[in-house]
Amino acid sequence: MKKTQEFNKVLSRADVLVLAFGAMIGWGWVVLSGEWILKAGSIGAIIAFLLGGILVVFVGLTYAELTTVFPKTGGAYHFVKETLGRKAAFIVAWALLLGYISVVAFEAVALPTVVEYIFPDYQSGYLWTLAGWDVYLSWAAVGMMGSIIVTIINWVGVKQAAFLQIVLTLVLTVIGLMLVFGSALGGGEIKNMEPLFAGGAAGLMGVMIMTPFLFVGFDVIPQVAEEMKIPMKAIGKIIVLSVSFAVLWYVLIIFGVSLSLDSQELAGASLATADAMGAAFGSPLFSKILILGGIAGILTSWNAFIIGGSRIMYAMAQDGALPAWFGKIHPKHKTPSNAILAIGLLSTLSPLLGRPALVWFVDAGGLAIVLAYFMVSWSFLVLRRKRPQLERPFQAGKSSSIGWISLILTFGFILLYMPGMPSALIWPYEWIITLAWWGIGAFFLARGASNKKASSLNKGGSEHDQTRRVN
Repeated sequence: MKKTQEFNKVLSRADVLVLAFGAMIGWGWVVLSGEWILKAGSIGAIIAFLLGGILVVFVGLTYAELTTVFPKTGGAYHFVKETLGRKAAFIVAWALLLGYISVVAFEAVALPTVVEYIFPDYQSGYLWTLAGWDVYLSWAAVGMMGSIIVTIINWVGVKQAAFLQIVLTLVLTVIGLMLVFGSALGGGEIKNMEPLFAGGAAGLMGVMIMTPFLFVGFDVIPQVAEEMKIPMKAIGKIIVLSVSFAVLWYVLIIFGVSLSLDSQELAGASLATADAMGAAFGSPLFSKILILGGIAGILTSWNAFIIGGSRIMYAMAQDGALPAWFGKIHPKHKTPSNAILAIGLLSTLSPLLGRPALVWFVDAGGLAIVLAYFMVSWSFLVLRRKRPQLERPFQAGKSSSIGWISLILTFGFILLYMPGMPSALIWPYEWIITLAWWGIGAFFLARGASNKKASSLNKGGSEHDQTRRVN
């Protein structure tokens, strides 16, 4: 399909850095920090995030190099298509799309969870029970309304979305640092960090499998490559910088929460990070202040992954891998409007699954993300071997060692999600999400192959008819 319209090149260095960093720090640090510490211990949780961060740094370096070689909207889809072929490109894009939509859906469920902390008795209009959790219409409606608002902001334009990202990320960062410094400078106690380790290897792995989902965000940068007005060499540096900031952020948050709350308080907390903020400053008012940071985090992540997911869908549609409807650029706003609406619809429906869906989205999305990272690492190695002289404005080392380390680490993470491992995906919910998504993907992949075959036959038949007419 021939492009008839172009994206607006409006994103600056600051826009791109904040887009990625805001996507990575999101809301998970507010709603899941207590679970990490209880599962692996305070130091165990920090180690799990450092190990996950090492994985993402190496993957980020491969992304940084490939983005400067193929600066096209769709990012990994084009990396893999140019090196491993169309089918592999579909698989990597479909995996990333599940990861991105999982984050968007996660945020839509997280928003009413925040409101529930502030207004604990606002549930009304019982709908059903899923995984032992009662879903109420009023609770779901909060997430659904938030989804509609964020979708509209992205539909109107990427520059507006980027400005929102900067404002919210600043709010989020200031409030998060208040927690860390408040805990470290008098509000917390070292003894609260005990136990330093918990759950053994299973506890460590249980936290590690969440990290790919929580660190995903730097790879939104390649999705908006055609909307940036910065030198290609700078893109690679921004990716690495955003990942480094995110690793530091999670380590500091875990440290701050574990200083302020002991294990018994963590077990009884509905939102451990908010409770830790209140304990650090000795006032429940500060818990409410942290919730404001949590809301900002929800919106930064939500915003970034609608941007990233819609650009993947656009790139796939432009290449015939998805229906052409997803590849439409809005004539006025210059955004992939139909793709944004499709992701917005899935986000709007997700609160109907209730709060347990938070963990389902983290784990199912995490496996998809690591699979995509594995294929990007493989793509990096293939390109280095087949086209070593290709111009690379940003180069991830002179040898291919970065790619091999990234490939091995991502494969190891994939194994952590498999049946028989202590950190395996939960049956039935997480496997249903995973299998249903790949079932839909198989349909689109077969459809694309059939369309390509029919197109080739038609082209061949047309040439044959022309030859007959000439003769």
